Amino acid sequence: MDAAALVADTPRAQVAALRRGDVSAVELAAAAVAAARALDARVNAFVAIDEDAAHAAAQEADRRRAAGEDGPLLGVPIALKDDLDAAGHVTSWGTRSRRTPARADGPVVTTLRAAGAVPVGRTTLPELALYGFTESERFGITRNPVDPGRTPGGSSGGSAAAVAGGAVGIATASDGAGSIRIPASCCGLVGIKPGAGRTPGGGWNGLSVQGCLTRRVADSALYLDLLGDFPAPLAAAAEADPGPLRIGVDLTSPVAPALPLDPELAAAVRRTADTLADLGHDVREVRTRWGTAPLGFVARMLHGVATAAAEVDDPGLLEARTAEVAWIGRRIPDAAIAPARRQGEARGRRLLADLDVDVLLTPPARGPAPAIGRWAGRRGLPTMLALARFYAHTPGFNHTGLPAAVVPVARSRGGLPLTVQIVTGPGEDARLVALAAQVERAVATAPV
Repeated sequence: MDAAALVADTPRAQVAALRRGDVSAVELAAAAVAAARALDARVNAFVAIDEDAAHAAAQEADRRRAAGEDGPLLGVPIALKDDLDAAGHVTSWGTRSRRTPARADGPVVTTLRAAGAVPVGRTTLPELALYGFTESERFGITRNPVDPGRTPGGSSGGSAAAVAGGAVGIATASDGAGSIRIPASCCGLVGIKPGAGRTPGGGWNGLSVQGCLTRRVADSALYLDLLGDFPAPLAAAAEADPGPLRIGVDLTSPVAPALPLDPELAAAVRRTADTLADLGHDVREVRTRWGTAPLGFVARMLHGVATAAAEVDDPGLLEARTAEVAWIGRRIPDAAIAPARRQGEARGRRLLADLDVDVLLTPPARGPAPAIGRWAGRRGLPTMLALARFYAHTPGFNHTGLPAAVVPVARSRGGLPLTVQIVTGPGEDARLVALAAQVERAVATAPV
C-alpha cells in the first residue's frame, strides 16, 4: 500500500492497514513527515516537525503491534497543537514570551504516548490561543489549504491546516470560545467540542476543553473516547442513528449589532434542517434567549487571558493587542469568576429545555472562512469585538458547557466549506455524535 496516500486518509483506515500489515508505522511516519514538510512550505501549519521523534515513536508502535498489542491510534501519525506540554519542549502558545521547556508531559501527551500515537510535529496557533485566526508575530501567517488567501481559523488553525492539507488524518485541538469548531468550519472538517469537564483542559476558568480535528465524525469519536470520560461510548454512537429528536434551528446572532448571515451559509443550514426533517426529526425555528449570559462568558475569558499572560516568561514580548486584552482582563476581580461559572452552568441546564427542543442547529459563524489579514492592525479590544460579531455562535456553548459539533455539509460557489453547528444538552455527548454522524452520512448520499 502507498504510505504517501495513506497519510491523508482517516485514522481508522490507517489502523486497518497497519493491522493487515500493508504498511508499517515507520513507513507511515516517514510519509507523514514528508507530507507535513511539503504542506508547511505552502501554508505554514507547523511550529516544528520532528522526524527523529516520529521515527522513534513509530518504531515503538511497530514493536508493540508485533507483540500483539492493538488500539485505535497505535502507529497513527498525529499533529499536536502547540498548547500541549511535552517534556523538554517549549510550549509556545504562539508567543515569543514563553521560553521555558516543559518539565513533564501533560495529560493529553501522556495519553497519546500510552496509546502508541506517533506525533510528527507541533502546529501553529495565535498568541495565547486568543484569536479566531492563526497569525502571530512569532510564527507568521498560517493559511487555509482549501484557499491560501483565507484563514484556517483559530486558535487551532495549524491543526486544521495539517488535516485539511493531508499531512495527517488527525490533530489535537482545544476549544475555549470556538477554537475547535471555528477551524473546522473554515477548513471543512469535523470539530467536536465535548461537554465541560469531559476531557483534560479547563483553561480560561473552565471554558476550555481538549479535542481534535478530523475529516470524519467516527474518527473524532474514537479519539474522544480515548481521551475523555463520557457516560456512553462515543464511537458506538457514531455508528447508530439517533431516535427522533426535536431540533430547533436558530440563524439569529446572539451578538448585537449582528453581522449579516452569508446567504450561502444560511441556505446550507436550512438544507440541513430539511434533510433532518426528512429523516424523521421534528424540526422547527427557534430564537435562543441569552440574557446576561454573554457578560459571564466575557468575564471568564478575559480573566483567563490575564492569568495566562501573567504566566509567560517575559510579558514585555507579548503582542500589543494581546497585552491590551490582558490589561482589560486584570480588571476582572477574582470574586467575579465563581458566580460567572455558576451562571453559565445554570443557563446550560435550561437552554434547550426553555426552547422545548432536544438539539439546536445553528451556523458556526456569520460566513465561511474570512480572508487572511481581515483583522490585521487592530488593537486588542476592537479585534475581540470584531471576532465576537463574526464568530458569534460558538462562545456561548463554552460558557454553558454544552457539547457542540461542527460538521461540513456543502461548498460555496467559490469552493469554500459551508458547515453547521449542532448542540445538545448537558451530558449528551453521545447524542451529539450520533446526530453529527447521521448528518455526515446524509450529506454524503445527497445530490450536490
